[in-house]
Amino acid sequence: MKSIFDKVSYDCSKIVTQSYSTSFSLATKMLHTSIRPDIYNIYGFVRFADEIVDTFHDYNKPELFNRFETELKTAIADKISLNPILNSFQHTYHKHQIPYHLVDSFMKSMRMDLTKSNYRTEAEYKEYIYGSADVVGLMCLKVFVKGNKEKYEYLKDSAMALGSAFQKVNFLRDLKADFEDLSRAYFPHADLNELDEVSKKKIIDEIRNDFKVGYSGIIKLPNEAKFGVYTAYRYYYKLLQKLQATPSVEIKNARIRVPNYQKFGLLAKSYVNYKLHLV
Repeated sequence: MKSIFDKVSYDCSKIVTQSYSTSFSLATKMLHTSIRPDIYNIYGFVRFADEIVDTFHDYNKPELFNRFETELKTAIADKISLNPILNSFQHTYHKHQIPYHLVDSFMKSMRMDLTKSNYRTEAEYKEYIYGSADVVGLMCLKVFVKGNKEKYEYLKDSAMALGSAFQKVNFLRDLKADFEDLSRAYFPHADLNELDEVSKKKIIDEIRNDFKVGYSGIIKLPNEAKFGVYTAYRYYYKLLQKLQATPSVEIKNARIRVPNYQKFGLLAKSYVNYKLHLV
């Protein structure tokens, strides 16, 4: 039965989320059950595309990526795919009327990772961030507002800013791995050999501003989404604080983490703030 296949597809996207990101998975569990599966579906799609360009080093990445993109377009056109991740994503895509240009921009940024290693100008950097992070925030926002176009337009800027903040925190945290394993440097004029306290502060100030704009939208989200997004915000902001307190030389030599006990502590505090209407 088709319904069984669709359930298996949804389950696959949920498993991908839980397997690849305990933090995002924890935040997603705080969303209302009516929107939770669609966020799993979006995450599964973006994660698989990212995995192709980041980790499949022993395979022909361009060929795999081209095949994935072709299957994506076919899934959207036919409203079905034998790839369960793409099958679940196309459900969410059509259900919430996600504009194709958001998907296209995301795939464009992922394709850039196949050949581009340095983003030395602000224009290149902003284009990559928009496609790899901002549009993911907008896809999720489409789910959160459930077809309310006025609400979507009102919260677009904050959703993009929050997506940017999350991505930039990941870039700063993963500076060592990106440079050594993938030969990539995302921040203009700040790679592994050049990062010092001055350039680190500039990056952190930029991320703080993104968080400020992002938070202004979180407090105006529908109740079904607010607590889950706020939980993710608290986690990434804590990670930013740890990065700020870490000397630049240590960021270059180790991956900064938030221990599980701190994650659950953040969750508890987030819940208290939410219930007291402090968010």
